[in-house]
Amino acid sequence: MPHDLGGEAPSILFVDDEPTSRKWFAREFGDEFKVATAGSADEALAILGERSHEFGVLVTDYRMPERDGMKLLRAVQRDFRHVVRLLATAYAEKDVAIAAVNQGKVLRILEKPLDGAATREALREAIAMFRSQALERMLNEGRVAALREAIGFLAHELNTPLATVRGYVSTVASRHLPQTADSPPGVAQFSEDHPGEILAALERAERRALYAQSLVSTFVQSARDAYPGAVAHSITASSIVSALLDEFPFDGNERAIVTSDVQRDFSLPGRRDLLYLVLCTLTKNAMLALRDQPGAQLRLEVGCDPLAQAGRRAWIQFKDNGPGIPPAVLAKLTREPVTTRAATGGNGMGLMFCHRVMQAISGSLDVQSELGQGTAVTLFFRPMSENGSAA
Repeated sequence: MPHDLGGEAPSILFVDDEPTSRKWFAREFGDEFKVATAGSADEALAILGERSHEFGVLVTDYRMPERDGMKLLRAVQRDFRHVVRLLATAYAEKDVAIAAVNQGKVLRILEKPLDGAATREALREAIAMFRSQALERMLNEGRVAALREAIGFLAHELNTPLATVRGYVSTVASRHLPQTADSPPGVAQFSEDHPGEILAALERAERRALYAQSLVSTFVQSARDAYPGAVAHSITASSIVSALLDEFPFDGNERAIVTSDVQRDFSLPGRRDLLYLVLCTLTKNAMLALRDQPGAQLRLEVGCDPLAQAGRRAWIQFKDNGPGIPPAVLAKLTREPVTTRAATGGNGMGLMFCHRVMQAISGSLDVQSELGQGTAVTLFFRPMSENGSAA
């Protein structure tokens, strides 16, 4: 495992079959660096095999018995790629230098006998490169983890509307009446339990298909925006709420119970696709909680208070008058996969996902609820300034 950036400085492993050379290196550079030494390539590989996380730099002699420095460099390049490699040699033939660069991927070739000042500078450069590469690896691992989670959650969000579309289409197909001799040409006929049933099913299927398409389109746009040189697009809270209200697949008269109030608009940080998924998740949760609730209402509020405490200066709030959340469930909502809808396919991951997205953009998610008094879920943001930085 690569060295932890938050821990101690990485060590340097110096490999040379000459004891006097190893003693000189440890004494010469031990004042600034943590130095370990090995007398052979096999010993060096054994040390790395046990404690590779401690080391950031390898300096190896070229001429060594049994296994030379080039073979060691190739092995380290293959098995311990995080270690920055340098080759020390008194035999600076052209083929050795080329092999060291092409096969061992060395940062520097140091000529023996080693010059103290030049070697110290090379070691500093190697440590700096190690830290830079370690930071890049950490960032990439974070991006990959976030992307994997987002794609997984997107797949989950797409599954429900697409399954519903399939169900509606299947229902319509099952109502199709076979052609008879009396059937008018070019006209398909369907049976209905009540007038308008087939048309309503097709309209519901269309709304869900459009919702699924909007999710995919959002991710496609984010992928385009991620390319180097792409122009960053500013996202306002009001625009993403407006898109949500236009695109979410509300059932029946659900849209009529949703109201919005933009008290003061602000620019949002973070990626639109993830924020849009967060808003869709909260809307879906509210609609399920309000189903069959007399006088059901959901209010979306957008606001910004420049004088509020840091981290709570801007918000998007979802407030409903539903049945509320039991205290035992409320205490775990953003930390554990708990759900009150397991019987209908809920897995409890929705609010956990929303919570992690908000944390990733230095925001927060707050849930307030009392049984019989409804629920308020508030997304707190640090609004973006005109230059694109957090205000």
